[in-house]
Amino acid sequence: MVSTRVFLIATLLLSVGTTVWSTSQNEDYLEMDLSEYQSLTRLRHLSVEFLDFYQNITLKDLLPGESPRIPTQEDLECLSDLTLLTQGVSTASLWAIRMFDSWGSIPSGILKGNLKDLGNYDECLAIDHSVVSGHSVRGKYCFAKIPFGKISGVPSILNVNTAVCFPSTCSGTHMDTMIRQLFKQLLNLEISADLELVNDASCKTADKEPYDGVTIFTIVLLSILAFLMVLATLYDYFICEDQKKLPPIVKAFSARANSRTLFRIVDNKSNPNVIDCLHGMRCMSLVWVIFGHDYIIAGVSPNINIVDAYKVGYSMLIMITKSLITEISLIQWFNSAFFMLIREGVFSVDTFFFLSGLLVVLLGLRYVERTKGKLNVPMMYLHRYLRLTPVLAIGILIYMKILPLLGDGPLFGGVAMEDYSLCKDNWFWTLLYVQNYATNDLCIAHSWYLAVDMQLYIIAPFLILALYKWGKKGAAGVFVLMLLLASCLFSMMVIKKYSMVSGGTTSMKKIYFGTQTRASPYLIGVLFGYFLHVNRGKTFKLNRPTVWLGWIISLALFFTCIFALYDVSISMPIVDEAFFLTLGRMAWPLGLCWVIFACMQGYGGLANSFLSSPLWQPLSKLSYCAYIFHMLIESLNGGITRTSTYFSNYQVMLRFWGDFGFVVILAYFMYILIEAPFGNLESLLLPTRKPSPAVAPVTKVPATIESTSETAPPLPNKSALTDEKASVTFTASS
Repeated sequence: MVSTRVFLIATLLLSVGTTVWSTSQNEDYLEMDLSEYQSLTRLRHLSVEFLDFYQNITLKDLLPGESPRIPTQEDLECLSDLTLLTQGVSTASLWAIRMFDSWGSIPSGILKGNLKDLGNYDECLAIDHSVVSGHSVRGKYCFAKIPFGKISGVPSILNVNTAVCFPSTCSGTHMDTMIRQLFKQLLNLEISADLELVNDASCKTADKEPYDGVTIFTIVLLSILAFLMVLATLYDYFICEDQKKLPPIVKAFSARANSRTLFRIVDNKSNPNVIDCLHGMRCMSLVWVIFGHDYIIAGVSPNINIVDAYKVGYSMLIMITKSLITEISLIQWFNSAFFMLIREGVFSVDTFFFLSGLLVVLLGLRYVERTKGKLNVPMMYLHRYLRLTPVLAIGILIYMKILPLLGDGPLFGGVAMEDYSLCKDNWFWTLLYVQNYATNDLCIAHSWYLAVDMQLYIIAPFLILALYKWGKKGAAGVFVLMLLLASCLFSMMVIKKYSMVSGGTTSMKKIYFGTQTRASPYLIGVLFGYFLHVNRGKTFKLNRPTVWLGWIISLALFFTCIFALYDVSISMPIVDEAFFLTLGRMAWPLGLCWVIFACMQGYGGLANSFLSSPLWQPLSKLSYCAYIFHMLIESLNGGITRTSTYFSNYQVMLRFWGDFGFVVILAYFMYILIEAPFGNLESLLLPTRKPSPAVAPVTKVPATIESTSETAPPLPNKSALTDEKASVTFTASS
C-alpha cells in the first residue's frame, strides 16, 4: 500500500497538482510566542542535551514507568553499550565523540520550511569500537521526530526530523523512550504514546544482509547474458570477416551488430513509408516523463526552502504538511506557468497511447491487405508478450535485488515513488499485465502503463478487422466506442465523486490506471491510422490560411491542455474537473494528429525539421529501456543524498541532465544486453511473415511505452516507447 500511496502523490502532483492560496506574504507567517521559540532552541544541540541528561544512564531510563517489565537480553546489551558510550565521552575517546558528532540538530530555517537535518550518516555507520573479542560497539543511524507543532502550539502536528546515532544494540523503542523523556525534561512536554518519535524502519546500520537466492540468481543471469554478449562480440569482431555470413545466433547477441542496428539512420527519402516526426515526438515525450519524475524526487527530498519554493506561508505550510510515508510529506507545489509543464506531464502518456493506436492500425491494415483479411491473432499476442516481457522481467529483478546493492544513504529507499520490495509479493501481476486492476501495491509503479497498453492491444486485432471489412462503418463504430468510454469516465467522476485531486487510492485506480478511462487517445490514434492508411500516397494541397488555421487550432489545444488549470482553485468543482479530464484526453491527441499530418504533407516547417531530425532515431530505439530503467537512476541518485538541498527550477534541471545522461547510458547497455538479443531470438524462433518487396524495411515507432526489438513480427507488437529499426515505417512490424 505504501508504494501505491507514494505513486498516487506523484501522479497527483504531475497531473492535477494543487493551487496556491492567495494570501499576503505577511499574513501567512505564523506568530510564535518568544518563549515557545526559546524552548525550541534549547533542542538546537540535541546531542549535548542528551549527554547532560543521561550522564549516569540506568536500566530505569530504558524501562520507565512505575512497574517496568522484566529486562530482556536486548535491554541489557543496549544499556551496556550506552554505558560504554558515556564513559567514552567522559574520557574523550574519539569513537564516542564521533557518535554524538554525527547527530543532527534542530534545522536552521524552520520558519522557511527546513524540516530535516540529516546529520552525518557515514560518520555514524563507520563507528566500530572493539570492546572484547567478538563484541564491538557499532553505530546505528535513525531519524527522530520532534513534534514541533506541539511545541509551538500549532493545532496540526508538523514533525521536524533530525538524525540520531546510537549503539546498534539499541532498538528504535529504546531510542524513542530516551528521547521522549528528554523532551519531557527540557520542554515540560508530555508527548502522546501514539506519536512514535523513532521508528526502527528509519534506522540503518553498516551490517549488510547476505545475498538471498533471488539476488544470486539475478547476478548469475546478468553475468550469463554479459558473457554471451562479449563472446558473440569478440567472434563478430575478430573471427567473422563477412558480416553477411555471421551466424544468426551470434548476431543476436553481438553488441557490435546490435549497436550497428541501433545507430543506423534511415533516410525517409529512400523510404516513403517512414514517418520521421514520430521519432522526435516519442523522444520528447520520454524526456517529459523523466523530467517530471525528477521534479517529484526533488519535491520529496529534504529541502531547506519549502516555504519559498512552494510559495506558501508558514501557517499554510503547517496546514498542508502531513506525514504520509515515513519521512515523506505532501507539500504544496508552486503554481507558476513553468510548473504547469511539469504538473500536466501526464499528457506525455497520452502521446504514447496515441502513437500506439496509430502504429498498430497503420501497420496492421497493411498486413491484413497483404494476407487478404487473414490475421493470426494468437501469434500476435505471443509476439508482443515476448517482445515486452524480457526487459520488464529482468527490470523487476534489478529494481528489487540489484538497486539496494548499488548505493546507500540516509534516504535510500525513502525518496523513490515506490517500495520495490513489494515486488516479491506481486511480481506475477506485473508479468501478466493486469497490475492496474489486480493490486494496489504496484511492483514497478510506472509499469501500469504497460498493463493498459497491453490490454488495449488485446482489442486491437478486432478493431483492425472491423476497419478492414467495414471501412468507414467500422471507423464510425470506433468513434462511437471512444465517445462511450469518454462518457463513462465523465459519469464515474461526477456520480461517484472520483477526483484526481482528493479522491485517494480508489479514484486513482478507477480514473488514472483504468484501461477504459485511458482509451480515448488510443482510439483516436486508431482512427488517425485508418485515415492515413486510406489516404496513403495522396498529396493534400492546402492554401496558406488553411495551414495557419490548422497550426493555430493544434497549438490552442496543446496550450489549453497544459495551462487551462493555471491559477485555478484547488477546490475545483467535480464537474469542472470531469470536463477537463475527459476533454483533455481527447484534445491532446487531436492536436497531435495535425502535427503528424502537417509534417507528412510538407507543412511542418520548423516543427518537422526538429521532430524529424535523424538524431532522434537512436534514442527512440532506446526509449523502451529508458522508460523501464529511468527510475533506477533517479531512485539511486535521490537515495544517496547526504544533505538537504535548495529547491529551484534550475537545481532540478541540473539534476535532470545528470540523471538523463546516465539513463541513456544504462538504456544502451540494457538494449544490447537484453532487449536486442531477446528480440532477435524471438524473431528466429517464432514464424514471421516477411514483408513484401514493395514495402520498405520497418522501423519501430513508439506505440505505447512497452517494448522494442530488432525484427518485428508480422503485426505491430511493440509499444509507443519501442522502435526497432530506425524510423517508423508502414510495414509488418511495430
